Amino acid sequence: MTLDLNSDLGEGFGAYRMGDDAAMLDVVTSANIACGFHAGDPAIMRRTCALAVERGVRIGAHIGHRDLAGFGRRAIPVTPDEVRDETLYQIGSLDAFARAAGDRVRYVKPHGALYHQVAADRALAEAIVAALREFDPALALLGPASTELEQAAHAAGTPFVGEGFADRAYTPEGLLTPRGTPGAVLHEDEAVTQALSIANHGKAVTVDGGTVAVSATSICVHGDTPAAVMMARRIRAALDDSGIPVRAFT
Repeated sequence: MTLDLNSDLGEGFGAYRMGDDAAMLDVVTSANIACGFHAGDPAIMRRTCALAVERGVRIGAHIGHRDLAGFGRRAIPVTPDEVRDETLYQIGSLDAFARAAGDRVRYVKPHGALYHQVAADRALAEAIVAALREFDPALALLGPASTELEQAAHAAGTPFVGEGFADRAYTPEGLLTPRGTPGAVLHEDEAVTQALSIANHGKAVTVDGGTVAVSATSICVHGDTPAAVMMARRIRAALDDSGIPVRAFT
């Protein structure tokens, strides 16, 4: 068994920075880099891709709604055609910077509200998969397992990688607890425990104190979570101590 450790990076904009991307890239094996819609800009995309390639970290396109003001966390009504075209646009823009740095985009992960929408809406999920296949049929799709997104990927022959979250509590239904709910964002010790639970037992904590099955071969630590770098370092060390090899899925 091997496990990938990923983080959402490149999420600043202009003079504004979010998280310590350089430090996080010393820990994770895959980097979900914002493509300029929910966050990021050309200079940040170029810099983050260059840092990822320098450290041997795989580059993924972190696609989201065109919503800088809401950081992509607002549910925006979109049509499947819009999702397809905006996904293709974002992959292409990030891939240009990845290639300039000496690599390429290897996978795609939806962000924020889009992540939840495509997990529940088959037409939107199929739109993302269609964009991946138009760009490069070999691209993998990273997202929540046992959802419409996974089913759409399998139906099209697109490689799918299930994702779990170390730093977020789940609902009893297996969804991420909304951020405004008390206990939705886990503290450092809780996140380490949850990462090990997902890795070893396929289970995560629910916000009501129970557990729920989570099928994942990649675990995410959000780059904007408080003390994210220390959290990721502790999770990486705990996985190493448990004898679980940490390496990229692509």
